[in-house]
Amino acid sequence: MQFLIHIVTGILTAYLSFTNFLALEIMQFIEPEPIPESTTVDANNSDMTTLPSNYSYANIIPDVLIKSQAYQQAALIGSTEMVNATTNDPLVAIVNIICIFTTQKYIRTTTGTGFFVSPDGVILTNAHVAQFFLLENTDTFGDTECIVRSGSPASPKYTAELLYISPAWIQEHATLIDDPTPSGTGERDYALLYVNATIDGTPLPATFPALSTNTELLPRSVTGSVVIAAGYPAESLLANGVDTDLFPREATSTITELYTFGSNYADIFSITGSAIGEHGSSGGPILSNNGSVIGMITTKGDDVRDGVGSLRAITLSHINRTITEETGFSFARNVSGNLPYRSKIFTETLVPFLTKILEDGSQENI
Repeated sequence: MQFLIHIVTGILTAYLSFTNFLALEIMQFIEPEPIPESTTVDANNSDMTTLPSNYSYANIIPDVLIKSQAYQQAALIGSTEMVNATTNDPLVAIVNIICIFTTQKYIRTTTGTGFFVSPDGVILTNAHVAQFFLLENTDTFGDTECIVRSGSPASPKYTAELLYISPAWIQEHATLIDDPTPSGTGERDYALLYVNATIDGTPLPATFPALSTNTELLPRSVTGSVVIAAGYPAESLLANGVDTDLFPREATSTITELYTFGSNYADIFSITGSAIGEHGSSGGPILSNNGSVIGMITTKGDDVRDGVGSLRAITLSHINRTITEETGFSFARNVSGNLPYRSKIFTETLVPFLTKILEDGSQENI
């Protein structure tokens, strides 16, 4: 019997060694994206306002996904640097994400906007919206249900799961999840959701209405440019309850200033006030005059300077650069390829860890 155990052990060891070798050989052909350096100063951007950064790549940003062989392999399968847009209409591409968190003491409704960035069903939204999808995995402090709505008025359409959420953002903001009016700078405030089913059980669409995205660095000359902001403003819903009809809106605005988190790149920009500037529009797209998304709404702006309803948006270049730091792959590669498998690996690799961080953060506030 001992002899047979040795034989079986030897076979398993050889098999695992071979599969690991094969995976490493495959990785040599498609290497992760290089992490862009942030030391080069663009003379055109050198006078940007610097916002405080709470992140240090060397010390705080988890490298779990960089070191996870399973995640790295999942990222390579079928991913591409080119993602096709299927619409140029933001009102068609945006969705309303609503989460209801029920405890023994209260019921909290959180609503935000997102938009399709892949015809395969990937939604880009804020981390402060998507973090509640983590709470669906635990009932430690209550029950959480999140759904994706679309249309005019918004109606329940899909369920979704996390494809990616910035671990660095979760670490930094875990203690604020119970805060009814959380605040932040918008740094790394992004997440990717993957639509996995319809609410009514019908088949998913063959393609989703995805907008074109532009992850190139924004030049200083973009200040003063006219842009389109879109979202699901939700002041009426928050005031009157979840049964209130919610409608998608878009408005013309103007970029007033660029900001950097010390990267010397344009990480955030502010836009003038509009009807979009309400709670609930977070996660909505900002489109340039050529129809490409260059930013995503993250926080309210300076109403005194830019008018009532002013907003700040995180740039797509900031998302591309930081998601490359955290995963080893560009934004385009993170929203393409074998998405069900990648979501599964993310769920198995990081979701338990991130959920525990949120649980511990909530515990600190009790």
